[in-house]
Amino acid sequence: MYAALPLLLPAFVAQQIVLPITFGFAAAVIGIIPPGLINMTAARIALDEGRVRAVMFALGATLTVIFQTVIALIFARFIDAHPEVVILLREIGLAIFILLTIYFFSRGTHKPKSAKEVKVRSKKGRFFFGMLLSAINFFPIPFYVIVSVSLSSFGYFDFENSEIGNFVTGAAVGSFMAFYCYISLFSKLESKTAVILKNMNYIIGSVTGLVSIFTIINILEYYFG
Repeated sequence: MYAALPLLLPAFVAQQIVLPITFGFAAAVIGIIPPGLINMTAARIALDEGRVRAVMFALGATLTVIFQTVIALIFARFIDAHPEVVILLREIGLAIFILLTIYFFSRGTHKPKSAKEVKVRSKKGRFFFGMLLSAINFFPIPFYVIVSVSLSSFGYFDFENSEIGNFVTGAAVGSFMAFYCYISLFSKLESKTAVILKNMNYIIGSVTGLVSIFTIINILEYYFG
């Protein structure tokens, strides 16, 4: 029994720790990297008021994302316990991933517009402003529900407390790093922003396209396998 522990431990670490953190990190980066109100506001605060205040804003936004991810995974665990809901959500997720693929590839063919300036009057409370601005964005909840249920259907994720905690940890780190990329890079590479966004759209479109293909295969196996 004890001789088998060295063999079982790597598999346990991979399933319970490495995979949930990696998938949480990747999902957060994919969800936040595309230009939006929150990340562009973080970049604008860095340009106007300095990196420190922008980092505080990003920390506040990340804290809200943590709560949203926990809510999403709890809801997803309930859905995962009802197979009839899982296949329906998987089909809805397929439609969303296909639309996202079309969207990102179409965005890649257009020249990105310059970011609209977001005026923030208060010089204090950037942390709470980040929490507030992130709280009015409800996209992370359905996004993480679809991602976690899809991963579970492929056998890469179980809704155990340890895996949920590690997934949330990965999502938190990924969210902050994505915000920080806007804070640090956009101020240095402002003249190359259009090229960066164009390539980014193609990369994300390719990822969502691959997810769509795997989801189609999974659905076909469910009905005809």
